[in-house]
Amino acid sequence: MNPRQQFAATASALVREDPSVALVYAEISGQFLGEVERDHPDRVVNVGIREQLLVNVGAGMALAGLRPIVHTFSSFLVERAFEQVKLGFGHQGVGGVLVGVGGSFDVAAGGRTHQAPGDMALLDTLPGISLHAPSTSAEVDAALRAAIASDGLDYLRVVAQTNEVSYPHRPGRFHVVRRVPGAPVVLAVGPALDAVLAATADRPATVLYANTIRPFDPAGLRAVVDVPEVVLVEPWTAGTSAHAVAEALREVPHRLLALGVDRRHELRRYGRPEEHVAAHGLDAAGLRASIAGFLAAGSLRAIS
Repeated sequence: MNPRQQFAATASALVREDPSVALVYAEISGQFLGEVERDHPDRVVNVGIREQLLVNVGAGMALAGLRPIVHTFSSFLVERAFEQVKLGFGHQGVGGVLVGVGGSFDVAAGGRTHQAPGDMALLDTLPGISLHAPSTSAEVDAALRAAIASDGLDYLRVVAQTNEVSYPHRPGRFHVVRRVPGAPVVLAVGPALDAVLAATADRPATVLYANTIRPFDPAGLRAVVDVPEVVLVEPWTAGTSAHAVAEALREVPHRLLALGVDRRHELRRYGRPEEHVAAHGLDAAGLRASIAGFLAAGSLRAIS
């Protein structure tokens, strides 16, 4: 079962298990949600291709005391309907679970309208939002169940790109995948982990992994920074979490390389998802070259 199918299966199960859970979607993933919609038409609503309405209906459900799951492509859920998210959920002070699929480049064949590399950076402007990047089907299931059990505003970014190994859902705590004392630290977020591990396989590096990036884990990062080089790898707009790293290390001298989707470089050809990832240097080869150049530059400055 791929992550998107897992989302639909878990969401359907949660609606059946808990009468306070509602699901509102905008056509997207309807092929997986038909049965639960027929069984629970009072709490499962397809609004059609009306994304602003989608978010407003979800916020209304939250105001009525339900815990809504609000779902469509990330580009439509976040970028198109951001004002509704900001006002309907944030300004009203109610919680809900936003679930976007498609991510940065899953629907590359759909063109720029279906790409959302800026979703996490945009949502990060909302105070108190939890941002999850589960990278296996098991992580999707755990993140969605935990988000439903909470009462805040959560965003789950469900994408096709996955890692080989699943890690527990631990908001506010990073996983130490590899610890090498005295080595640079690479923080891999979401589905960037496997490429980071491949890129650093032949060099000493401490590797942290986050499948939830907000809340951030400043103590976890500080605990492993032995040398001043830190690399942040995110599969969305480069530098989205750079401010969180800087705040965590404000009393620790450091150099930061923030890698991700280049905000200066919009690709205007359709291509395949993996071609977009490689073009932004987020595959293993691209990450290896960027990390090597960053560390070499630091060594040269130290010598001089």
